[in-house]
Amino acid sequence: MSTITTAVPSSLPALPRLTLSETRLFLRDPAAIIFGPVLAPVLMLILGFVPSFRVPDPGLGGLRVVDLFAPILVGVGVASLALTVLPQLLASYRQQGILRRLRTTPMRPVLLLLAQLVMCTGLAAASAALVLAIARVPHGVAVPQNLPAYVLGFLFTSVAMMGLGVLIGALAPSGQAASGFGMLTYFPLLFLGGLWLPREAMPEMLRTLSDLSPLGAGVASLQHAAVGGWPEPGHLAVMALWSAVTIAAASRFFRWD
Repeated sequence: MSTITTAVPSSLPALPRLTLSETRLFLRDPAAIIFGPVLAPVLMLILGFVPSFRVPDPGLGGLRVVDLFAPILVGVGVASLALTVLPQLLASYRQQGILRRLRTTPMRPVLLLLAQLVMCTGLAAASAALVLAIARVPHGVAVPQNLPAYVLGFLFTSVAMMGLGVLIGALAPSGQAASGFGMLTYFPLLFLGGLWLPREAMPEMLRTLSDLSPLGAGVASLQHAAVGGWPEPGHLAVMALWSAVTIAAASRFFRWD
């Protein structure tokens, strides 16, 4: 049980106390930090200095490629935590018997699951804030013009991606398997989210696949909000459907031991 008993203020309620403990444990792992909340801000910093990405493109309505990357990398930050961190943690805790032992204590194992979700969502929000700050200060990217819509798109994206991460963690027999399955899901979704080929440059069929993926729909919603609009109902519906299906499936197949 030592992996979940890091000293935290005992006056806090159970969920915040466990979330703080899990966050402290997570922050002790440099590799998890680099490939989790830090990856997207670092990519924003590097890609913004590519000379061709800083030139306005008439084909993009006068925008620069770097302007498109801010919402894409906000989505990458969410995906990194949802698919490379969350599944591995949940499957490893089950493999180590931590969830089974929690069932014999007053702290129910579902609290650990909730703490992991809160931690990953909070870290994704911190990653998003860093991406937007780096995009704005060194690269001159405009701040999101419709902040409430941007927050809405971020929340829908987070729920859809975290649901997928929990489902992988529920199905994987071990932490290593969860890490592998997460990566197999992670890279195709990054592609559909526009990391290698911006959605604006995608052929029609690929753009449709992107619209139907949770990360592609999420990035599209963030892009609309960035220029002052609201997420399209179709994109929100796609993310809501992914959320409902993955959460229902995870609830059906999740094993505590």
